[in-house]
Amino acid sequence: MIDKLAGIESRYNELDRLLSDPAVWSDSDLLTKYKKEQANLEEMVAAFRVYRSKLDALEQAKDILYNEKDKDLREMAELEVSELETELPTLEDELRVMLLPKDARDDKNVIMEIRGGAGGDEAGLFAADLYRMYTRYAEANRFKFEILSQNESGIGGFSQVQLKITGKGAYSRYKYESGVHRVQRVPATESQGRIHTSTVTVAVLAELEDVDVDVNPNDVRLDVFRSGGAGGQSVNTTDSAVRLTHIPSGIVVEMQDERSQLQNRERAWQILRNRLYEIEVERQRSEQDAERRSQVGTGDRSEKIRTYNYPQNRVTDHRINYSSYNLTGVMEGAIDDFINELATREEADRLSAVGTEDED
Repeated sequence: MIDKLAGIESRYNELDRLLSDPAVWSDSDLLTKYKKEQANLEEMVAAFRVYRSKLDALEQAKDILYNEKDKDLREMAELEVSELETELPTLEDELRVMLLPKDARDDKNVIMEIRGGAGGDEAGLFAADLYRMYTRYAEANRFKFEILSQNESGIGGFSQVQLKITGKGAYSRYKYESGVHRVQRVPATESQGRIHTSTVTVAVLAELEDVDVDVNPNDVRLDVFRSGGAGGQSVNTTDSAVRLTHIPSGIVVEMQDERSQLQNRERAWQILRNRLYEIEVERQRSEQDAERRSQVGTGDRSEKIRTYNYPQNRVTDHRINYSSYNLTGVMEGAIDDFINELATREEADRLSAVGTEDED
């Protein structure tokens, strides 16, 4: 771990040097890239420097403890050793977490879909309650939100509502909400006071990026030929027509409408990039659709990730066996306790996996 952190600090220092280079300042793209990279490393480097300074202090304190003849100095050193040996393991755990690979989607915006599942009208009403919970949470965290689509049920609920939540780190917070949410309560439509169980499915997806298509020229074969036509002046006597073949995908683009080869080539490249763009967008959408299906399942009550029990004023997350007895607060958006616990458990699992790999 120390070697990894030392390498990261070395890169941070190198970025300091690069950011003082006039040549970098004259290139806005490069400047932005280096600034962003350094900002991403800053917290880790600062924590490592604190850790390293405490390690050095521990060594100095131990040296005094074992070699100093003055009793008072030894007592002070003994106290410092005790304090540092308590602090260092905590700092080590924090650094290990920082070294874990980050989810590339964590800083992205969110597309959230809330759908009524089992339970009829009551499921639709609870879908509206969850919509309110998530938008209240967005407001508390200064995220922006907007409804993208909605299908209202006849009694004030939603059969389906899709919203976009915008803000740095939105996905990192909402991603734990995917799955089946179960509610147990007496519905407003129940005349005999019986408790009903209904479900709502929630899917949380990272917003699709604007696709930047970078085509490797080595993957494209260029052929030139004479353009065809009806004869006469419309037939080009030079090799102005262009055919581009994108070898990995098999896409072929021919262009002969323009009079010059250069113009035809530019148009052909534009069309090729557009077609590859559409393929990439469709691939991302297919991945989103697959992720959505895996998140929500069938909406059956047995697939629940969380239960909202109104008679007992209890909300239980079954993935981590964690309960809150503040149901009213939760429904007003106070879900950080669940999200923080889920994030902590996820980090622990990842750290455990890394530890197992190290042993192997």
